[in-house]
Amino acid sequence: MHILIAPDSFKGSLGAPEVAQALKEGFAVALPQATFDLLPLGDGGEGTMAILAQAKGFKKTEKQVTGPWGQDFMLTYYHKQETALLEMADLVGLASIPQAKRKPLELQTRGLGELIRFLASQGFKKLYLGLGGSATNDGGLGLAAGLGYEFFDQDQELLPAIGASLGKVAFISDQKVPASIKNLQISVLTDVTNPLCGPKGATFVFAGQKGLSESQFREVDQAMENFYQMANPAIFSVAGAGAGGGLAAALVTFAGGQIVSGIDTCLDLLGFDQRVAVADLVIVGEGRLDRQSLAGKTPIGVARRTPQGTPVIAICGSLAADLPSFPLENIVAAFPIIPDLGNEAATFAASQQNLIRTARNIGNLLHLGSIK
Repeated sequence: MHILIAPDSFKGSLGAPEVAQALKEGFAVALPQATFDLLPLGDGGEGTMAILAQAKGFKKTEKQVTGPWGQDFMLTYYHKQETALLEMADLVGLASIPQAKRKPLELQTRGLGELIRFLASQGFKKLYLGLGGSATNDGGLGLAAGLGYEFFDQDQELLPAIGASLGKVAFISDQKVPASIKNLQISVLTDVTNPLCGPKGATFVFAGQKGLSESQFREVDQAMENFYQMANPAIFSVAGAGAGGGLAAALVTFAGGQIVSGIDTCLDLLGFDQRVAVADLVIVGEGRLDRQSLAGKTPIGVARRTPQGTPVIAICGSLAADLPSFPLENIVAAFPIIPDLGNEAATFAASQQNLIRTARNIGNLLHLGSIK
């Protein structure tokens, strides 16, 4: 039996490579004759670019840019030939912003634009940018400023490039944007299809977990809508424009970016279709499988790309109670490694052993079954 192990990370406990290795260890005990192909994945969220960089042999480099509070900040990117990989979460990831400092209208995304501008000046032609795990809701104003755009109010005063300025912008200047930006092909990787504005948009769906008060949602959403009515009205019909607190919209509007499925892009870059063609079984997983996963997160994205007739099993930290019954989206069965999340620290610390145990138990069942 040849098993393709293709999990996402278990956020808070293990990265995708560690998850894949733990699953292999468990299956190998029960199925000593099996062979394995480890394919740790991401869907555009935190850690995706590091996975791609390792698999594709990209070099890791850092560049000093403006940090989330205006400080000097060393931002990581990966590069090979004329292609670069970077992540929004490395600058303004929710996990790296202390609870007391989660102010999504004040944090700056300028550093991302500065890095993109630098890469363009160095002759890079293709960028992949992951947008998962953002702590901001600035509509990408900061990123655009980092590219060279300037934003002025009705009195022609230069505005700070933060979310709080969205409703004050009366004029946009591109006089300081270098021509080299136009030479970039930017793929914007995301695992969501939310529009920019409205009840399913960036503010109403995601800003609450970033620290924005619910009483501010309507005003902030309206400010973002007013800004993009001026900057690019066509963006309101673009699926995924609300990703990254509206950063996806800015990348499309100000940098000519294209929003793409994070998981499908990763699968393409890692040769998934060729690797799954020789698999007898596919294992997927993430920290929690829930209805949001069904929109196209890693386990579902992998299952949809797996040929009919090749069974897919999900092994997850936990399963949401509102999931439809399995089989589902080509996944024949799903197993949680814990019955419920009790003490979070203790549970996360035991993730590796829980993964190994669960994989071993499933392997024992497979050994008794008909899969050869």
